[in-house]
Amino acid sequence: MRTPDLLYTLYERRLVADLDRQRIPRHVAVILDGNRRWAKALGSPVVHGHRRGADKISELLHWSEETGVEVVTLWMLSTDNLERDPAEVADLLEIITGTVEKLARTGRWCLRVVGSLDLLPPAFATRLSAAQASTDGLDGMAVNVAIGYGGRHEITDAVRSLLLERAAAGQSIEEIAAEIGVDDITEHLYTKGQPDPDLVIRTSGEQRLGGFLLWQSVHSEYYFCEVYWPDFRRVDFLRALRDYAQRERRLGR
Repeated sequence: MRTPDLLYTLYERRLVADLDRQRIPRHVAVILDGNRRWAKALGSPVVHGHRRGADKISELLHWSEETGVEVVTLWMLSTDNLERDPAEVADLLEIITGTVEKLARTGRWCLRVVGSLDLLPPAFATRLSAAQASTDGLDGMAVNVAIGYGGRHEITDAVRSLLLERAAAGQSIEEIAAEIGVDDITEHLYTKGQPDPDLVIRTSGEQRLGGFLLWQSVHSEYYFCEVYWPDFRRVDFLRALRDYAQRERRLGR
């Protein structure tokens, strides 16, 4: 083993040993950013960056399992991404859908597709729904794949769903307005029934949420990592967990 590899391995082991297992985040959300810039830096086609980024997802899920994370949410495709060049969007959808199907075939994780599938071409929406259904009832780690996702879209969908549900029950708009509360909207989000993310990681050096889990991340801790997503390593993940464990979470109190 070369000296740099040995030092890296020793450092990684030290990070694992130093982790406070009582302070592991239950829910980790990740903004998978930097695929295109990674490819550009190598002089490669954009699609190569997207493929390499997709390959990294399984590694992240295994690292999360090893450390005791219960829920992982991956932002794979935003509503804004759908406005890119149609050829790139088509490549992205094929790569993402194929990746989700591959994750489902492992029989290891319980997948939930979160996003506005009605914004996607029907063939891809059908394949994604089928992949999710094939993991129903699994006891493994919960994995949300955010595809065609936008935080404003999610909140709009939640409010619309709530209003339709109450109207179907015979309530007037005045009655709904008088009763509606935070918990009512929470119960209609894509992630209903799951804990809010404790830690949100964004790769590529960008320090913004971009509309990711706007409602759920109100008390989340944020960790911004300089490396592009395809280069994200286990040591980067462990550093994020260590940083999270060292913070004092006041949750607004």
